[in-house]
Amino acid sequence: MIDPAFARRFAAEWIGAWNRHDLDAILAHYADDFQMRSPLIAQFAGEPSGRLSGKPAVGAYWATALQRMPDLRFTLLDVLVGVDSLLLHYQGARGPAAEWFEFGDDGRVIRAAAHYAA
Repeated sequence: MIDPAFARRFAAEWIGAWNRHDLDAILAHYADDFQMRSPLIAQFAGEPSGRLSGKPAVGAYWATALQRMPDLRFTLLDVLVGVDSLLLHYQGARGPAAEWFEFGDDGRVIRAAAHYAA
């Protein structure tokens, strides 16, 4: 079970790392072989499936996104807690967004999926 205190701490650390554009701090939340899904992966990483696996691939995608969006900032709106996952609802550069995170036994993200307002 995800503890609400863990969820709030994760949210604060994750939002803070993104707002500092600190790629190492962002990636520290993830398992080495985690899987990421996002409609923006096709745009920034050139992967039409919208899926990437592993820190090297996702890190390169996020580095490109941070370069292209130097003013990127997130504002946390809500944290929703599940059994072994949580969802962050936040205001992103392009409007409302939500990101789902599934955690492994070590407390690091093993799967994540980003969602954006249509």
